[in-house]
Amino acid sequence: MNVSAVPIEQIHNRFESDEDTRPHLVLCGADALVYTLAEELANSRHRIRVTVITPHRIRGDVPDLAQLADRDVVWLKADRLDERTFREAGLTGSSALALVMPDDMVNLHAALCAREVEENLRVVVRMFNTGLGQSVVRLFPDCAVLSDAEMAAPAFVAASLGEVAPTHFRRAGRTLYVAHRGDVPERSVVLTLTSANGEGEVSVLPVEPERAATRPADLVLAEAVGRPAGEDVTRRLLSRAGRRRRPGRAIGNALRAALSRKLGIAVLITLGTTLVAGLVLARFDGNPHGLWESIYMTLLTAVGASDVEIGREPVAQAAQLVLTIAGLALIPLITAAVVDGMVNARLALSQGRIAGEMSDHIVLVGLGNVGTQVLRQLTDLGVRVVAIDRAADARGVKSAQRRGVPVIVGDASAEATLRAASIDTCRALVVLSTDDTVNLQAALQSRLARPDLRVVLRLFDDDFAQRVESAFQINTSRSVSRICAPVFAAALLERDVHATIPVDRHSVLVATVTVSALSPLDGAPLDHADHPGEARVLGLSSAGQQWVDWVPDRRRVLAEGDRILVVARRGGLRALLELASPPLQRPA
Repeated sequence: MNVSAVPIEQIHNRFESDEDTRPHLVLCGADALVYTLAEELANSRHRIRVTVITPHRIRGDVPDLAQLADRDVVWLKADRLDERTFREAGLTGSSALALVMPDDMVNLHAALCAREVEENLRVVVRMFNTGLGQSVVRLFPDCAVLSDAEMAAPAFVAASLGEVAPTHFRRAGRTLYVAHRGDVPERSVVLTLTSANGEGEVSVLPVEPERAATRPADLVLAEAVGRPAGEDVTRRLLSRAGRRRRPGRAIGNALRAALSRKLGIAVLITLGTTLVAGLVLARFDGNPHGLWESIYMTLLTAVGASDVEIGREPVAQAAQLVLTIAGLALIPLITAAVVDGMVNARLALSQGRIAGEMSDHIVLVGLGNVGTQVLRQLTDLGVRVVAIDRAADARGVKSAQRRGVPVIVGDASAEATLRAASIDTCRALVVLSTDDTVNLQAALQSRLARPDLRVVLRLFDDDFAQRVESAFQINTSRSVSRICAPVFAAALLERDVHATIPVDRHSVLVATVTVSALSPLDGAPLDHADHPGEARVLGLSSAGQQWVDWVPDRRRVLAEGDRILVVARRGGLRALLELASPPLQRPA
């Protein structure tokens, strides 16, 4: 980007203005997530101040952060996240810090530096290694560790298998999970998440439809009664993960992988020469024996057991001479083929080139953070996977090898690479690399090879993903940063978010909104908190009580301290939080 860093004195001037009473948040990142998170927070105009710190060189697909400047977002560039950088960014006295760099060690180091600048600071850290993340939590009194890969993976796994993402959560002694209406008893349905009309248009969090208007394909939030949440979904996924073995095809594919092309041609030519010479010898030597005796004599002669007979015809002598020479060459060639085959077979097993024997599997492109999580979840479900990545040392290669997953090192946009992964017999293609161009090329190339293939595609820009999905008939296209940004934003603002549910193209949040004194909801009926399409009320807890009324009277008057359990889109949750807060303290 050609945008220069915002001058430090300009940042200090803004911090010293009359608006300093507003909460100040600092975001540090270098990829799509930091922009999407800044945009998510910037939608709360005039409520908070945001400072974004990025390296001077960031990914080229990250939009220009300068365009958020008119929404109280200050952009500062620094190649090292140390105490000096944090002090210059105004971290002292800030409300929260989000460390969403794509490197766990960079985030950990930055968290330690930030603690030296501001002890009383809420820290939200992006971590791929959750074990390391738990150590970070112990270092800070107010810290949240989130993994964008873990958040996004279930949606991609479900899309690849044509299922609903196995999302579930437990609240107030009740386990709720996402399912198709047709898969659960009507009495277990708690709330309708999506419904589609006859034209295929999907409505999110609609008004509860009449019984006659409900459709089996509608997504609902249901209560798990008498079984673990999501058990039906898991059982269905496992039942579809059967492995169809074809011994003949497996042997053929193993031989193709074991033998090199040139050596195979040499062996075939030598065998052909031997066969022709043997037939000529039998024809012109006046051999009185039958077919089997002729074959026996030919093979015996080929291995050097022939006797020279002067009385034969010249043609027979020439054939015998050729046969003897071919026999001398055949033994070394067979030995070389066996040795070469053993070496190639080991390489093929380690690199995944013996993938042609597979069918009903998932071809997974990209073994980065998200791809590794998807790989783990698919293999845990018993689904066979063939992975493709450009780099032999990609993050998920070792994990794939430990799980016995073949890994093909190559360009997924090339037809030969896709063919090597058995694209013709796979169940679906899931493209999760961090390069949008490669992802789109791989998706389109696979569609050329197999028009009916289910394709799940990762793209940064959600609007672009939606247009690609429509224009190229891609089954599912998703933006990881768009899925995860609302959760990071909620953690920064200390909102009481219990779960994130992938719905339609985005996510909805399950959260608790507490009614404050003198807020617009204080003294208003509960019905004022219900906004179809944006937010739907699940339950209500009275002030000072833990018990949740799952079927509250919508005419009930709300009071200070009441807690409303809602399912909401991020905009709807933001609006509810403003309604539940005093006029001078409304959060974003």
